[in-house]
Amino acid sequence: MKQIIQSFKTGETILETVPAPLVRKGHILVQTTRSLVSIGTEKMLVEFGKSNLISKARQQPERVKMVLDKVKTDGLMPTIEAVFSKLEQPIPLGYCNVGRVVEVGDGVSGFKVGDRVASNGPHAEFVCVPVNLAAAIPANVSDDEACFTVIGSIGLQGIRLLNPTFGETIVVSGLGLIGLLTAEMLHANGCRVIGFDLDPDKVQLAKEKGIDAIQISSGTDPVRVVSDLTGGAGADGVVLTASTKDSSLVSQAARMSRKRGRIILVGVTGLELNRSEFYEKELMFQVSCSYGPGRYDEQYENNGQDYPLPFVRWTEKRNFEAVLNAISRSQLNVQPLISERIPVDEYSRIYSNMNSRKTIASLLVYSENSSYSNVVSVKNQNVSAKPGLGIIGAGNYTKMTMLPALKKAGASLRMIASNSGVSGTFLARKYDVVQSTSNYKDVISSDQVGMVVITTRHHQHAPMTISALQEGKDVFVEKPLAIRLQDIFEIERELQKSGKSVSVGFNRRFSPFSKKIKEILGSDPGTISVIATMNAGFIPPESWVHDLHQGGGRILGEACHFIDLISYFTGSEVDTVFMSSVGLNPDQKTDIASIHIRYKNGSLGVINYFSNGSKAYSKERVEVYFGGKTLILDNFRQLEGFDTKGFSSMKGKLDKGHEEMFRQVVALNEKGGTPLFTWASVKNTHLAAFGALESLKTHSPVRLEDLAVSA
Repeated sequence: MKQIIQSFKTGETILETVPAPLVRKGHILVQTTRSLVSIGTEKMLVEFGKSNLISKARQQPERVKMVLDKVKTDGLMPTIEAVFSKLEQPIPLGYCNVGRVVEVGDGVSGFKVGDRVASNGPHAEFVCVPVNLAAAIPANVSDDEACFTVIGSIGLQGIRLLNPTFGETIVVSGLGLIGLLTAEMLHANGCRVIGFDLDPDKVQLAKEKGIDAIQISSGTDPVRVVSDLTGGAGADGVVLTASTKDSSLVSQAARMSRKRGRIILVGVTGLELNRSEFYEKELMFQVSCSYGPGRYDEQYENNGQDYPLPFVRWTEKRNFEAVLNAISRSQLNVQPLISERIPVDEYSRIYSNMNSRKTIASLLVYSENSSYSNVVSVKNQNVSAKPGLGIIGAGNYTKMTMLPALKKAGASLRMIASNSGVSGTFLARKYDVVQSTSNYKDVISSDQVGMVVITTRHHQHAPMTISALQEGKDVFVEKPLAIRLQDIFEIERELQKSGKSVSVGFNRRFSPFSKKIKEILGSDPGTISVIATMNAGFIPPESWVHDLHQGGGRILGEACHFIDLISYFTGSEVDTVFMSSVGLNPDQKTDIASIHIRYKNGSLGVINYFSNGSKAYSKERVEVYFGGKTLILDNFRQLEGFDTKGFSSMKGKLDKGHEEMFRQVVALNEKGGTPLFTWASVKNTHLAAFGALESLKTHSPVRLEDLAVSA
């Protein structure tokens, strides 16, 4: 299918051929008939993409600080590579989509195949949208009219926050698309509406809708105009729908407001507020968040958990429905806002000259015969008869770490799967992957794939691994292998039946620094003591990594790295594990904890996993104590030895072992041989992680053999 995407690195806007998305649980698959180009919003994205690096930095000072912090911990070159990789990520454009339902996902009610729906889907021939971000279109509302649903809800949410009453005077500053819709809805609400804009055509259109619209020109004083029109009282409320980089509009809104007036920011402006302007009038100022309650709430938007109507009357979805009903009842007339209808194949007519266009709303028109396929061929190349690698997952780790390493190792990459198809196709073009798909099962079943590489969210690792083994594939899976203890034993059973291999992304043992430590320790180091500290950094609690059903928590998902590393150093298996955490009643979501490990050979390990430290300090530190000697590894960039005869120090670039690990992955797929890890090692590391969580609940040490029996 075709989809419009934007590159932040080059500024190029292209119509890309990508796999059509699969319908997911709680979602509907929609074939697009129309989508609306919001000139104001999309122009900002396009202009940002076309700007140079200095301009991009000036527009995002908070991200510049994050970059500088990363330089301190990771070094200059890794940071530069990460920044450029981020900029390369293609951004799907569009958020005002109309089409017909062609498939309904599990757990969906209220929609059926053939229904016309409006959603926040992008400019694409097929979109997969969650049910709480889609609304059924009334029969008397055309597809053209329904295109205004989502953008109308942005203005409507601003109105709801303003809470205007019948007869109040409300100013709308900026009569672009959102401003015109907002003004008309306020007018329908019984308000007197004063509108300001620079464009005479938009001002005229607003006047035709009953708005007291004024063109701002040289000598126009909007504050004076509002004062004159309100008999000196000032506006009851101001809705800012314009886009500007400075704070002048906010100041202007404060000065034209009556005492105790309300100001709502819907657009984008500078936010340097003059305290006295707000203080003296006791003004209320609030920023409106997109379509309404539910926005950016993972449980509401993607998991379909609605807010109860008696307590949250107007959600995103209900705002969508309210706009559609207003159009249906002729309370909102959007037809005059349509400037042009352009076939999607001619998209460049819109995006090539957005700065000079005088349009209000441009509609993209899609063919009813759009092609639908979950797989697209990206590279036409001769491939060897021997099956190559198939990748499931196209997130940051795949993009920034894994694929560059696989490419360097000369991997034969046959297929990549991503949910949307966009990110996978982009990576396929960059790294010479033959095919891109939106269905991970295509990777597992392909006879061109010999090893399946899994880098999805953690809850998918175990079931995908099991499916790949059942298809007779070797598997490399990013840690953790599973977030449920019973899945470890299920994988073990499938592994034994298949005769294939399972490797897990415990890359740190492949670092040259780790190998040097192992070399110094020797093949039989005896009993050693290791302290590993992860200055992990804070991750917001709403992140999926903390979700026990998706991420499994950070201890299971990240601390396992150092269980494996210490096991590598000791040459032994974990016998007993105990974990303690800060707080009076810590749970499995904790990310501030210490894990104490006793090995079968008598060695000891301590893992300090802390998320409450300074970003300026090293992210990872390992201390090894043995035979009157000490080795200190600082952030996989420097290794120092104390009383280690023949060795004093080793320095180099940040190297956590990814390149070497993936070189061995490629060799294993192409030549066979010994797997990267023994199954006993993989199993023991994961049992230790699960045992640590169990000990947190029981407040006592856990022997792994007891854990295995209980499972």
